[in-house]
Amino acid sequence: MSEWTTSLHAIICINMLLVLLLAGTSFAIVEDPYMGRREKVIMLIVCLLALSLVVQCQLDYMIDRGTVDPGSRSVFVRTLVDVYGYSVRPAILVLFIALTGSSRRLWIFWSVVALNFLIYASSLFGAGLAFRIGEDGSFSRGPLGYACFVISFVLILDLLYRSFSQFMRVRRFDIVIPVFIVLVILAASIGDMTEDVNPPITYLAAAIVACSLFYYLWIHIRLVREHERSLLAEQRIQIMISQIQPHFLYNTLSTIQALCSKDPETAARTVEKFGDYLRQNLASLSQSDLIPFRKEIEHTRIYTEIELLMFPNIRVEYHTDDNRFLLPALTIQPLVENSIRHGVRGKKDGLVCITTRKDGDFHEIVIEDNGKGFDTDKEFEPGRSHIGIKNVRERVEKMCGGTLDVESEIGKGTTVTIRIPVRKETA
Repeated sequence: MSEWTTSLHAIICINMLLVLLLAGTSFAIVEDPYMGRREKVIMLIVCLLALSLVVQCQLDYMIDRGTVDPGSRSVFVRTLVDVYGYSVRPAILVLFIALTGSSRRLWIFWSVVALNFLIYASSLFGAGLAFRIGEDGSFSRGPLGYACFVISFVLILDLLYRSFSQFMRVRRFDIVIPVFIVLVILAASIGDMTEDVNPPITYLAAAIVACSLFYYLWIHIRLVREHERSLLAEQRIQIMISQIQPHFLYNTLSTIQALCSKDPETAARTVEKFGDYLRQNLASLSQSDLIPFRKEIEHTRIYTEIELLMFPNIRVEYHTDDNRFLLPALTIQPLVENSIRHGVRGKKDGLVCITTRKDGDFHEIVIEDNGKGFDTDKEFEPGRSHIGIKNVRERVEKMCGGTLDVESEIGKGTTVTIRIPVRKETA
């Protein structure tokens, strides 16, 4: 096999790989359930322009080598192909900037892109401001021949600035992909500026194809994370609402009213506890991080002390020697409330035990009661009151990689076990 044939096969393989990358990215964009219409349209345009850039590079290479019909080797066709290539590269960078979510100064950049096109398009009329194609097919730059590279460098700097300014305040890891993309495009631009020969695919064209995939992955990761945050926020709202049920409010207020005449001091303390309970529930709505176990168990104590005033037949025991770890807010209290409300409230000697222990690489929390129990096979059926268990389980799994298991036997009671992996925490 000749050296030329080997080179041709290599070129074909590279082009196939680039086209397949763009095709796969485009299919993923179209089917992505998290991306909005705006992001999809911009990303599909980027993929289309990147594909056209690959085609432009191949046409330019074949015309330069004379491997296509000699008529296509005319100065005008070669100039037209090069004008397109130099014009579309900055346009793709502006689209990348638009994907950061900020629209500041975009109109200025589009004006610069239009100016860049006019500079290179002047070569079609023999002005030679940017470049000139000789009669023998030779390429020579004009006084503004590096305009595309200078403009691209400015756009890259702006892309880097926007990436840092927007995502350093949110999550530092979010800037890794855009910064990597900026560095790849920058290196590719420098490589094209120092390249003496006309390659079958420019460094910048290959970099833009690869970065299209990286940018899609970056956007997808951001949108998935935002979706998960919204789900967690919705779950926190559902849990908080489930904790402040009308009957609990009415019972508490009725108890306070009765205590005002019989035991004013206890009434005053109960009002203070009830205020703390409501305040901590409201605070949990904006709590997206894990909290110390001691804070969660204190919230649980406040709740149970109010409940025990209304139901003195219930006893709550705490065995919490292992207490230096973190967990999601409103994890234990909703489960204890389930035990009281749906388990032991009607029993003469109701008992709820909260136990924590360290079991190997896990912190284990056990909430058990001697209540009426329930059928775990029907735990999450529509309308069941134990739906709060599902919400707590999902937050424990997503926020700290833990597990929640339920064992219950009708007439004997329920045991809920939470296991949270050991990590470096500050209680």
